Amino acid sequence: MTSGGRNLTILGIGAICIAGLTTSTSLMMYRLSGDIYLDRSRPGYLPDEEEASETPEATTFVFPDSGALDRAELDQYLKELQKINERIDEFSDPYAPGPLSDESLGITNSNTKE
Repeated sequence: MTSGGRNLTILGIGAICIAGLTTSTSLMMYRLSGDIYLDRSRPGYLPDEEEASETPEATTFVFPDSGALDRAELDQYLKELQKINERIDEFSDPYAPGPLSDESLGITNSNTKE
């Protein structure tokens, strides 16, 4: 092996080791600092006790992920998709806060006290 090839191999292995070390350290700090419990980017990820006991609301239409696709299922899917498209078209300004509001996205806030 030439000197350049050996140096390139050492550089590659060193870069992989540094990347693994820094990633492991950052994930360890993320977990130990408690910030993992603030990560609410995924609904239901590390839920509160009240959230875990709640049952999710049933939707009116659930498209099957497997099985045969026949004309009736495709028509039902297209009908539901058309409803969603109509709701989207109702927004005059797609960059306004309205389209991303909890009500618009169908997100219920379990923290509100009634």
